[in-house]
Amino acid sequence: MQNRSHRSAAADTRCSIGRAIEVVGDRWSLLILREALQGATRFSDFRERLHVASDVLTQRLGVLVDGGVLDKRPYREAGSRPRMGYHLTPAGRDLTVVLGALQQWGDHYRPHPDGPLVGRGSRVSGRQLRVAFVDDEGREASLDDVDLGVPVAAP
Repeated sequence: MQNRSHRSAAADTRCSIGRAIEVVGDRWSLLILREALQGATRFSDFRERLHVASDVLTQRLGVLVDGGVLDKRPYREAGSRPRMGYHLTPAGRDLTVVLGALQQWGDHYRPHPDGPLVGRGSRVSGRQLRVAFVDDEGREASLDDVDLGVPVAAP
């Protein structure tokens, strides 16, 4: 995990949202994740796709690695020195639903005049998808029925 001196009070809170924000709660982290979900693994790919300063990218990749969202793996292109690639961990892949929810919200509340650039779809069926809350029996709940403050029974 992150060096203790770099952590804020949110990292030590029992609030799941506060702890998650410590890792993925800024613009660059979310955009890096978007690119990683689209297959980017190399520093140069992230920098070129996002037009982000190298120092900012280095810092955010470090936080994502420390937070268990990305793994660093060495690779070497012919004739080049070894470099590190950044690959999604299972925790990183699970953030697909978060990015999908942000995309869905942006499409609805912050639409572009020309419409969305891309959407959410099933690789298996090809059908369009939307993000929703689903209970343990597979039933979708309306947003009016969702309570993010339900107490959890102690273990």
